[in-house]
Amino acid sequence: MAEDINELLKVRREKLAVLKEEGKNPYTVNTCDVTHHSEQIKACYDELEGETVTIAGRLMSKRVMGKASFCNVADRDGNIQSYVARDEVGEDSYKDFKKFDIGDLITITGKVFTTKMGEISIHAEKISMLSKSLQILPEKFHGLKDTDIRYRQRYIDLIVNPEVKDTFIKRSQIIREIRNYMDERDFIEVETPVLVPMAGGAAARPFTTYHNSLDQDLNLRISLELYLKRLIVGGLERVYEIGRVFRNEGLSVRHNPEFTLLECYQAFTDYYGMMDLVEGMFRAVAGKVLGTAKVVYHETEIDLEKPFERMTMLDAVTKYSGVDFHQIKDTEEARAAAKEHHIEFEKRHAKGDILNLFFEKYAEEKLVQPTFIMDHPVEISPLAKKKAEDEQYTERFELFITGREMANAFTELNDPIDQRERFMAQEEMFAAGDDEAQHLDEDFICALEYGMPPTGGIGIGIDRFIMLLTDSSAIRDVLLFPTLKKAGD
Repeated sequence: MAEDINELLKVRREKLAVLKEEGKNPYTVNTCDVTHHSEQIKACYDELEGETVTIAGRLMSKRVMGKASFCNVADRDGNIQSYVARDEVGEDSYKDFKKFDIGDLITITGKVFTTKMGEISIHAEKISMLSKSLQILPEKFHGLKDTDIRYRQRYIDLIVNPEVKDTFIKRSQIIREIRNYMDERDFIEVETPVLVPMAGGAAARPFTTYHNSLDQDLNLRISLELYLKRLIVGGLERVYEIGRVFRNEGLSVRHNPEFTLLECYQAFTDYYGMMDLVEGMFRAVAGKVLGTAKVVYHETEIDLEKPFERMTMLDAVTKYSGVDFHQIKDTEEARAAAKEHHIEFEKRHAKGDILNLFFEKYAEEKLVQPTFIMDHPVEISPLAKKKAEDEQYTERFELFITGREMANAFTELNDPIDQRERFMAQEEMFAAGDDEAQHLDEDFICALEYGMPPTGGIGIGIDRFIMLLTDSSAIRDVLLFPTLKKAGD
């Protein structure tokens, strides 16, 4: 089999050599005046019937029948058939066409018509090659199924699997509509550093690097939060950023070491304001991109149209585990409950940490329809403001859909004294072995000391939102080039 493929590859290179000898080197072609794309021709057939159009794309199939042939060309939007006759394109062009290989990039000019079988097609008047394909595409009827090849060689995946191209076109549309939604609400888009001296704003291990000229270690950012909140201190009031963040963690269907995050901060509001913002965003973006706010994900209808459910973490754990943390007084009792329910915990874990472990085990996967989980323990929320009525908990929520966290938001902690104490507690956790704990950021504390207004902030995992709207099972399916092990490892 390998010998057969090598022979076919050799033949393609020989064809290219002949083209060059004949002065027809396809790689010297620089432009092509495309007038229409395939789906546009089909959608506007009544207007275009009999009109001359020019398309360009990849040759995906060819049926040579003596003096006339049919071929199928795939372009950005879809594919379209062309009827190629020797008497129309000329003997030399037809001779060249018969030597074209599947995968070659070609251009066709001709009149729009419908075949006897009712298929909208182009009656070719001119046909030529734009670029020679020296590789062999996967067999079209079986497509490209090997996920490793699909992710490593996304260009092949996009060529042979049209639904993959549709996913990434939708990705672009989703991000555009998110920007529109934020811009319409008077937010300004900003850019903050990717290389930072201290990676903060989230519980994650950073990637580290070294800057030669500065002679110092730097980190890739794990969050956008602390710099954006500095801008709130500076008086910008409503800011957002859509950008890549980097976390040195494992790979899974939900996690990739680099991913796209939206974070926004709004002065003079709280986490209830952020609930309204994200609920409206999900509803509006789905409506604009899909034409409906009722999304089907893995055969389950997710209703983004109706109001999202709101539930405290305490109530969620009670509902799904039967353990009522309202009745658990301290860390000792929480640890006893964890042991009884076979939940592993670490020596450093306090009552709030264990409540979160119960939530992750019993509740998270049950939250299929949009649900805001509110009022997280202070131990796991070092940047959120405490609830005035119970300082064990914070004004924080996470949005869950299909059992996955989609967003994380706070009423932002703007008390610099409290924030310093929280950072110091994180430093103690780091010293005790928690390598995802945050560090004391003196400049951020300094910013808070100048005064930050009451503020609501939110982070939204763009990739997971795109997974929802494109019915994709894994985060790798919505990243053009996901992180992979080195080939052969």
